[in-house]
Amino acid sequence: MSVPSIGARASVTSAIQLASQKTGIDFNYLLGQAQVESGLRTNARAATSSATGLYQFIEQSWLGVVKEHGDKHGLGWASNSIRQTGSGRFVVSDPDTRRAILSLRNDPQAASLMAAEHASDNKDALESALRREATGTDLYMAHFLGLGGARKFLKAMDASPDRSGAALFPAAARANRGIFYSPNGTPRSLGQIYERFAGKLDKGAAAVGGTGAASGSFGAGDARFQQLVQSLGPDAEVVLGNDAVGRDQQWLTTLDRFKNTTATRDDARVNPLRPTPQTARLAYMMLASMGA
Repeated sequence: MSVPSIGARASVTSAIQLASQKTGIDFNYLLGQAQVESGLRTNARAATSSATGLYQFIEQSWLGVVKEHGDKHGLGWASNSIRQTGSGRFVVSDPDTRRAILSLRNDPQAASLMAAEHASDNKDALESALRREATGTDLYMAHFLGLGGARKFLKAMDASPDRSGAALFPAAARANRGIFYSPNGTPRSLGQIYERFAGKLDKGAAAVGGTGAASGSFGAGDARFQQLVQSLGPDAEVVLGNDAVGRDQQWLTTLDRFKNTTATRDDARVNPLRPTPQTARLAYMMLASMGA
């Protein structure tokens, strides 16, 4: 497997950041998903399906999301060229136009925007069905099992997390034995499968400069970060280093402890500059792009 250059990785990360800003889908989730799916390689191809690109869209999924959301992102020519048949398939009449639309899966900006829009659609549908906020892991379950499969999985897990995943999804288990079974052949529970996906997302995001957990509730880490920074007072200095990347919970706990032990030491506080979550995220992205 090839590894993207620092410049290519920076370009991809910037595209993901832009997609996050435009759609409201969490940056860390999109980054973790891209790393898990393709290793941030825009030219990644699956050996056993038509899945291609940064987010490994298969042809029908790509045509569907471009048809639905392409126009709002400057892809009206593509959206207008796609039609849905009575059987539900998406088709493009002109072969050259079809190839051009499918090749957009290898464009980091188009792929990131469509992945974010697809995640946003799934987020709305899951929250309506589950009547709770969707997490990054919930969205990845929709990516893995499809929206209907994710609804079934998550509702069953909420009711009985120890239930066998293979018993509920036998076809998926046959095709993905390593996910549904442990190395010794023991079936994994729904809860165990869910946690494995959460771990994959978090590790993926952390490996390429993520600023927080990719698997949890969107915005929770940033909100707590902002509260902690504010609680330190107007003259507190907060300096983020690479040790914070991917270990936000540990870092925030340390910051809590720092706040408590320095609450009465006003004379020790200095403030040349107090970062915000937004500038901290930018600093992380800059460090990641330099290979730090």
